[in-house]
Amino acid sequence: MAALGMLLVVALFLVRPGANRLRTRIVASISMAVGRPVEVASVNLRLLPRPGFDLENFVVHEDPAYGAEAMLRAQEVTASLRLSSLLRGRLEIASLSLTEPSLNLTRNAEGHWNLENLVERAEKNPVAPTSKGRTETRPGFPYIEAQRGRINLKLGPEKKRYALTDADFALWQDTENTWGLRLKAQPVRTDFNLSDTGVIRVNGSWQRAASLHDTPVQFSLEWDRPQLGQLTKLIYGSDKGWRGTVRAATAVSGTPANLTLKTAASIDDFRRYDVMGGGDLRLATDCQSHYSSVDNSFSEIACVTPVGNGAINLAGRAVNPLLSPAYALTVTAKDLPIASLVGLFRHAKLGLPDDLVAGGRLTGTVKIVRQAQSGSGSFHWEGKGQASGVRLASTSTETDLAFDDVPFSFRDSGIPKRPVRHSATTSLAESKEAHMDIGPSRVALGRPVPLVVQGSISRSGYAFALRGEAQLQRLLQAARTSGLPVMQTGAEGYATVELAIGGGWTGFAAPTATGKAQLHSLRAPVRGLNVPLEISTASLTLAADQVDIQNLTASVAGATWHGSLVIPRPCAANACAVSFDLHADEMASERLSQLLNPGIRPQPWYRFLSSSTLSGNYLMTLNATGKLSADKITIGRLAGSRFSANVQWNTGKLQLSDVRAEVLSGRHKGEWRADFTAKPPQYSGRGTLAHASLNQLASAMHSNWITGSANTSYRVGMAGVTGSELLSSATATLQIDARDGELPHLALGEGAGPLQMRHLAVQLVLQDGKFEVENGTLEAAAARYELSGTSSADHSLHLKLTREGAPGFNITGTLTDLHVSEITTPDTRAALKP
Repeated sequence: MAALGMLLVVALFLVRPGANRLRTRIVASISMAVGRPVEVASVNLRLLPRPGFDLENFVVHEDPAYGAEAMLRAQEVTASLRLSSLLRGRLEIASLSLTEPSLNLTRNAEGHWNLENLVERAEKNPVAPTSKGRTETRPGFPYIEAQRGRINLKLGPEKKRYALTDADFALWQDTENTWGLRLKAQPVRTDFNLSDTGVIRVNGSWQRAASLHDTPVQFSLEWDRPQLGQLTKLIYGSDKGWRGTVRAATAVSGTPANLTLKTAASIDDFRRYDVMGGGDLRLATDCQSHYSSVDNSFSEIACVTPVGNGAINLAGRAVNPLLSPAYALTVTAKDLPIASLVGLFRHAKLGLPDDLVAGGRLTGTVKIVRQAQSGSGSFHWEGKGQASGVRLASTSTETDLAFDDVPFSFRDSGIPKRPVRHSATTSLAESKEAHMDIGPSRVALGRPVPLVVQGSISRSGYAFALRGEAQLQRLLQAARTSGLPVMQTGAEGYATVELAIGGGWTGFAAPTATGKAQLHSLRAPVRGLNVPLEISTASLTLAADQVDIQNLTASVAGATWHGSLVIPRPCAANACAVSFDLHADEMASERLSQLLNPGIRPQPWYRFLSSSTLSGNYLMTLNATGKLSADKITIGRLAGSRFSANVQWNTGKLQLSDVRAEVLSGRHKGEWRADFTAKPPQYSGRGTLAHASLNQLASAMHSNWITGSANTSYRVGMAGVTGSELLSSATATLQIDARDGELPHLALGEGAGPLQMRHLAVQLVLQDGKFEVENGTLEAAAARYELSGTSSADHSLHLKLTREGAPGFNITGTLTDLHVSEITTPDTRAALKP
């Protein structure tokens, strides 16, 4: 019997006999209660744990005035019966439990919601409270609950992308005239995958009244811990880049015609997404207002935001805030600590130093008015204020700035809005949208004439103008303190500036600086150079895409340079090319070597081309193209004038094209290449030298071993760092065509005078440190010779002069100590003129 009893109990739990005969009656009862057509696919009777019905495919259709889509859908609904009604032979539903329902909240064109009729109907129906007594004969209002539901928002026929998911809500009648509501859900957008939007909780009640506007209500709404980035993406459709934990709580009491709202909102750990330092920052405000559903207006708005020992107060009124807002608001700031505002900026602006401290106070008032006119609005704001005793200091940037009083004012032009222009030649007051003007205010930066700062801030962006004189180092320190991206440099000097610094708020774009600057007496160390660069004067024009440097006068490596440069911006050293046109009074290889190679001992002249230190300095990251010229150029013992070349430097690779110079009274033209990225560095070149004076060549070699003029062409290649490496690796071909000269130290035969050289044509091939003479001919006054032989690195010669049918000569020794011997007739005697 016990086993049979247990089987019977289990059967009562599991067996769900069909009850479709009662479906029509149940559907009619629910339809009458909600005032909407109801549809149920099937009804099953449930006996345990509590008698009731299981409804499948439960649908509550919508009032046609709000659309054609169903108001409520639930795959499974459990309707529990009230046991006391069964004893009286009636079916009375005690509770409705909906599993994963989908509810549409719809607002029609007249501004009414589809739930209004349901609330009014529930208030007017003569039903007993949900927890009615046993002697109550009226049907009780069922306890309605839902789990894991979804609440969609519809404005007219369009379903919005906003929704509430994982919604658990309950509705019941608490007393004879009071209903209660509880909701817990997570807000989402259907077009994004949002995971951290917090939880919305609603608890409250309302009482029976003749109309909805007069219904007494008391609700508490809480939005708990949404992350600010996800919250902005939920509202605007994109992450605005802010981070923090939000809490908002609102208490609502009164009637829809006259509601009292009290709100407390805060953001913990507020910061920009890419700002990591600065400590924790909490923003908080408390607001109170009255709302009337009659004209959809907020009145008696009063918000207080404490800031240090001061506060920001907001007061005013707003009408129809969602669709076509009109409002009149007054914002008052009293004794705001500048330190607190700087703390906010440090969390909102990338690049501000963590140790930035500030002093001073700010006071001001602004009135903001917007009037709705035929669906569009007219915006107007005005006001003014002042910041006093403003001081900014930072140990990391070595900055201490003291400003005069900083006035500010609010105004608008009434002209349709467009982005603010940021230009040094455009007045900031010409902004075409409502904006706040700041300044002018003065700050001293180490010069007799202070820097004057003034600016403008609008919804689209900001622009500030700087005019005056400043020590360059203090100006750069102030820029870094303000979070502006400027280079780190030890340059010292001063500048006269007329700059505009501006940018937009969208995307946290870095500010840009445009305008003009005149540099004076600048001394700047350059990474990779032994001595600082000294700039006497330079005129800078900063455009949005480049920096144009004109009228440059600078001194380095013992030479004075004049010219211009164009630097693209923004520009990383290895990502864009600097253009230049520079002219020097003198270029000397020894001075360039000392400039590029630190050391006490003098460096050989060729070391400026083969510096091993180039691999680690700034020059190896630079891209540059341009023209280089000099009045005088000296390479070793060789001097030239009127030098010019087109230069291309690409991260350690040098190309000199159209290299022109006057050398040895002749005209040189050629091109050279160097690759300092190779190990060892590699060099190659080719060119011609026309009408060169051999007399000057002999003088440069401190020996009068030859006279005349020559045309030459050459092609050379080498690699290495030291002189021996360069010589051992060098390969070259040299074509020489010399005329009308003599070799003073060479005499062919005893008693003969210096050899007269009418024409010398020879090709010299350099390999393994030796010159091989090929295809050489020498026309003397009385004979024509074939020339062959070699010349070594120590200038020792092993040459032969031969001619057909006549004696030849062996020539050995050096250029200044030649020995000539006859090689054909033993009796022939040669003499060497002393």
